[in-house]
Amino acid sequence: MLKVDKIKAHYEGIPALHEVTLEVHPGELVAMVGANGAGKSTALKAIVGAVSPVSGSIVFNGKDITREQTAKIVRLGVVYVPESRRIFGPLTVEENLLLGAFTSDSEEEVGEHLNHVYGLFPRLKERFRQKGETLSGGEQQMLAIGRGLMIRPKLLMLDEPSLGLMPKLVTELFKTISLLKEEGYTILLVEQNVREALEIADRGYILQTGRTIHTGSGKELLESDTVRKAFLGL
Repeated sequence: MLKVDKIKAHYEGIPALHEVTLEVHPGELVAMVGANGAGKSTALKAIVGAVSPVSGSIVFNGKDITREQTAKIVRLGVVYVPESRRIFGPLTVEENLLLGAFTSDSEEEVGEHLNHVYGLFPRLKERFRQKGETLSGGEQQMLAIGRGLMIRPKLLMLDEPSLGLMPKLVTELFKTISLLKEEGYTILLVEQNVREALEIADRGYILQTGRTIHTGSGKELLESDTVRKAFLGL
């Protein structure tokens, strides 16, 4: 579904990616892990067109999207849920969700997608008239993911979804991400909780200083010396 081949990119004028390579196949949950500053978020932004690669290629479902506009990439089915939620605080829960359905012209389809999101996140349905800024951190993360699901994306990219959440909510979040995979969503996950991410991932990539340095199944990476020493303190 997605093939990123040796992309190089700058972020705010600073070289951030140096030949990052990765693949995501339909139905997979792929985790991308690495230390802060490794280039994980920049890689997601490059895929969705928010950062323009200076070399390399990004192909999605057979179409070269390396330098395509973000709006067109989203219409192809690629959705990026950014770090720090970035919901619209003054708007209600439901207004935030409906903004995520901007690519759909069918009211019936939008209604179906809204009901699907409310089924995944019952708390959002309970608070559908509540302003986004009044939600807890965990609820805001649910809202950010729910907004991303409103177009039923072919590829859902999650950037540090557990950031700032209490441990109990982190566990709940990873259960939800696993459920999304079971429902058939293809997911590319950037996550600071390395163990939790790799435990649910089919495959993973380790980034270091803007380069892909190691890849394997989630289990293989968890058992690798690179991950055990660098991230798990073992």
